[in-house]
Amino acid sequence: MQTAPEIEFVTVLIADQLFGLPISRVHDVFMVDRLTRVPLAPPEIAGILNLRGRVVTTIDMRRRLDLPAREEGRGNMAVGIEHRGESYGLLIDSVGEVLKIPAANRDPNPVNLDPRWSRVAEGVVQLDDRLMVVLDVERVLELKTPELAA
Repeated sequence: MQTAPEIEFVTVLIADQLFGLPISRVHDVFMVDRLTRVPLAPPEIAGILNLRGRVVTTIDMRRRLDLPAREEGRGNMAVGIEHRGESYGLLIDSVGEVLKIPAANRDPNPVNLDPRWSRVAEGVVQLDDRLMVVLDVERVLELKTPELAA
């Protein structure tokens, strides 16, 4: 008897909302201590940092998801992602556990999911006590660059 395929997700909290990232996309989890701001970068770009000799572009997920800003003084945690040969860090509030979810348990984005979230989500998973929004890493990393005035 063949078992249904499962997908593993790294769970993260951003402003008390549970999100899932496919574990295959997550390379590491790290604390962010020194960020260098990037002039003229989109507002979602928190800055760049050096992580073990690599330049990592850091994205503020609260800004990316149009959520309230993080309280000052709280530690910054990030999830490391590799995409098209570049390194990214997604700033989150905390990392949770790794969940194995049957692929059949992932539902499409509900029609009432906030449009700001549905553009970066590839579905949802109803857990016992809450809803986990599954992030589409490709779409999370589609950042618009500000237009320069001529």
